Amino acid sequence: MGLQEEVQKRKTFAIISHPDAGKTTMTEKLLLQGNLIRSAGTVKGKKSGKFATSDWMEIEKQRGISVTSSVMNFEYEGFKVNILDTPGHEDFSEDTYRTLTAVDSVVMIIDATKGIEAQTIKLFKVCKMRGIPIFTFINKLDRESREPLDLMDQIEEVLNIETYPMNWPVGMGKRFLGILDRYHNQFIQFNGNEEETYIDLEKMDLPENKAISDNPTYQETLEELELLNEAGDQFSLDRVLAGEQTPVFFGSALAPFGVEVFFDTFVKLAPAPGPRRTKEEVIHPDYPDFSGFIFKIQANMNPQHRDRIAFLRVCSGRFERGMNVQLARTGKTIRLGQTQQFVASSRDTVEEAYPGDIIGIYDPGSYRIGDTLLDGKKSFEYNELPSFPPELFQRVSAKNVMKAKQFRKGIEQLVQEGAIQLFRGYPTDSYIIGAVGQLQYEVFQHRMKNEYNVEVMLESIGDRIPRWLKKEQVNPGIFDERNLLVKDRDDEFLVLFKNDFALRWFIDKHSDIELIDLFEVNQYDQSTE
Repeated sequence: MGLQEEVQKRKTFAIISHPDAGKTTMTEKLLLQGNLIRSAGTVKGKKSGKFATSDWMEIEKQRGISVTSSVMNFEYEGFKVNILDTPGHEDFSEDTYRTLTAVDSVVMIIDATKGIEAQTIKLFKVCKMRGIPIFTFINKLDRESREPLDLMDQIEEVLNIETYPMNWPVGMGKRFLGILDRYHNQFIQFNGNEEETYIDLEKMDLPENKAISDNPTYQETLEELELLNEAGDQFSLDRVLAGEQTPVFFGSALAPFGVEVFFDTFVKLAPAPGPRRTKEEVIHPDYPDFSGFIFKIQANMNPQHRDRIAFLRVCSGRFERGMNVQLARTGKTIRLGQTQQFVASSRDTVEEAYPGDIIGIYDPGSYRIGDTLLDGKKSFEYNELPSFPPELFQRVSAKNVMKAKQFRKGIEQLVQEGAIQLFRGYPTDSYIIGAVGQLQYEVFQHRMKNEYNVEVMLESIGDRIPRWLKKEQVNPGIFDERNLLVKDRDDEFLVLFKNDFALRWFIDKHSDIELIDLFEVNQYDQSTE
């Protein structure tokens, strides 16, 4: 099969949602669809000892949340599917943002009882900014929930995107009968825990279906659909692929109900891998030479082997295990001999991969997030991944000074993963770690203790406002605890300002010093426009 045919078979997407909207449950149901697992674990079922297949880190099992991005690969209906199950917790938003650079579309899950929540809005804005096509699954229809029309209005108003309901619920909660599938012109009957029944809409008047078609709830739904057909938007795949319209599906991931028809429709409509922008040009997936970029690094996926895996998105050409590639940042040649694909913590060796595939490569400590790997005469680098300055800062040290070596190794590896950001005091050289949220510190302490056998002490220096400096403007004598001078991992200087007042005071007093706000500089311009 040729390169172009392989590209068209790939569907690479992320699942995003607010915590508890059902994201991990949906991921598991899709794995069941792909025959990858026989029964779904659930983050709720702690007494049974079963946990979600996509949650592998020990702290995730204890807390019942996803705090890292899992990757799952499987074949479905002739397609090669790559699912990225992103963290739902807001403290891990940076990991999610980076993951969104590696996908071609997104499934957004909304809780039908709560509607759109804060984290959904944040993640949606990043998708919208990047022009990523969004497919919406409104979950938990088997519970009493908000009216479907209200949910549609909320999506349009809050997220500023056109909606097109691919199906429409018939009742909800105890009155939930099923969904009217507009796209396939069928009624799908909800049978509790039994398999759903599919009935062609033209056969709903037959005697065997009268109990449903005469039901007042069903009749009300037909009236709602008439209104939708008259006043609603028309379905446009072009607008969907441009990120301007979202197809909306209703169902219940836990039941499960409506998942199969959703996924069958999604894999047909979702885009295949598209072009990627480098610093000079656009590289198309059918470009013959292999290239890809690293969007995530994870240490100790198998704690017994102390391994580090870099997650690579293949962007062009054909990857083969054992091939020699160039690390564009350094020019170094690396042989990719240990390569894997995933179902959470379960891994299989992968011999070849094509654009859109996500593979794991063994990292000897050479890679950084955002690195480009390529094989060919031409050298280039894909655009930098979005960078987000931390908001919380804490000094960190080892409780036992005899464990300094393990302490340094643990911090170095977790920093390379992007789990935390490391700064060194200047001129004190003390360790300061920055994070977006408090949960990241809890995970950091947990992993340092369990994976590196080092207990750490954290001392908060509070919320800080980071601003970078040009080296030639650094005069250590003008900085103090309120305006803390530190270095980042690239040896660039920055100041951690105690608050807005301290920042404004410094600007007034030292107007000749240029302060750089990385959040403004590092926007997410990965578009191919």
